[in-house]
Amino acid sequence: MKTLLTTLAVSTALVVPAFAQEAGSRDARGQLDFEGRYIVSVQDADMVSSAYVNGMLGPREGSDTLAVIPLVGDPRDWQAAEVFASNSVAGPPAAVEITPDGRFAFVVETFTPRPDNDEEHGFGDKSIGSTLTVVSLADPANPEVLQTLTVGDRPIAVSANATGNILAVSYSIEGGSGGETPMQLFRIGEDGSLSDPVSPAIEGYALGEDNIMDMDWHPDQSVIVWINQFDNTMQFARVGEDLSVAPFGNTVDIDRAPYRVLFTPDGNHAVTNALYWGPDIAGFWIEAPRGQVLTVRMNAEVGDDGTVRHALIDRVMTGVSPEGLAVSPDGRWVVTTNLERSYLPYDDPRITWYSSVTLAALDQETGDLTEIGTFTYDGVLPEAAVFDNSGKYLAVANFDHFDDRREGSSIDFWRIQTDPLDAGNTQLIKTEHSVPVARGAHSMAIAR
Repeated sequence: MKTLLTTLAVSTALVVPAFAQEAGSRDARGQLDFEGRYIVSVQDADMVSSAYVNGMLGPREGSDTLAVIPLVGDPRDWQAAEVFASNSVAGPPAAVEITPDGRFAFVVETFTPRPDNDEEHGFGDKSIGSTLTVVSLADPANPEVLQTLTVGDRPIAVSANATGNILAVSYSIEGGSGGETPMQLFRIGEDGSLSDPVSPAIEGYALGEDNIMDMDWHPDQSVIVWINQFDNTMQFARVGEDLSVAPFGNTVDIDRAPYRVLFTPDGNHAVTNALYWGPDIAGFWIEAPRGQVLTVRMNAEVGDDGTVRHALIDRVMTGVSPEGLAVSPDGRWVVTTNLERSYLPYDDPRITWYSSVTLAALDQETGDLTEIGTFTYDGVLPEAAVFDNSGKYLAVANFDHFDDRREGSSIDFWRIQTDPLDAGNTQLIKTEHSVPVARGAHSMAIAR
């Protein structure tokens, strides 16, 4: 027995230093191989999330910013470089866009910055915005404002085409200019400068009644898709050399209160989310049911005469109020970021002390969706997400923190993980990696 104990002691003594050496040499970054050049986000510093409910803006933290996070080096050392760019969270999380080559960013101002830091200011004290800011990303560590333009009133979404030479901006009908034109197109110069806008007439579009909540450009064709907030529809259109816009095919009925729309990487389908908000919902959105994410196939049927029919293909459930939407670059995954009721005042008994992210598998060939799950986390009002180049990781914009001592917001990094011993068990996991930005992160883009 003495010999055995002595042997075990010696063995243990030999094992412990070896283990310690192995642990000390591990890559302490953990499993985060997030691929891409840099992430761009915009932050609205003018309001706390509960202003949506009680109208009180609360204390301001700094000023509105555009942040750039270069994805180089150790993820534990990633930092955001920020520059002033007026923007507002009061709209779809589509307030920032970058050109496909990553050289320029464009930010729309739905509402102007608040007049001062008086906490008694209410949401109604904010003025309708009309500024479009162009930012150079030539040096991601030092973004530089190149141009600010006065455009129509209350722009709500911005999108650049696949060749990076046309920018589309849509307007809310409640803003003024939106009642005159739902969309404007700008030519993008080699230096990032924007031309005078073209306001195309859109056949069948009811001015003052319809609202282009969001739009996206086809990855290969001069085709744009948009969603109409008020009649819950999706429409495809061809954009001519003269920047004319000609809808084609049928208008597709989709689910209630669509908020974002994205083409799949192959361009065969469009993906959209549905929030189920409305005047017959308690608090209009506060007590909304779980939302949905849907796919629509472009050109599902083509007639002998060239007429086409687009078709609704599939839908799956999400968490509550799925404002954010992302499709992985390999076309394998779809994600929604769900507000739940995390934005309510702390004394409102309906508050959820969590937000969530829904993951769905996408069959890019058929458009079929499979719900993987909805994953909750400790965060407030996540409105946007982007996948990395590999499609295995996700960056999520977290508007604020439940701990009020923690200033600013954050860009948090998530990982898609399938159990090596159980292929049917896929998890979406929030990692410990996070980059602080100014408070109010709500729209994002990634330079690939």
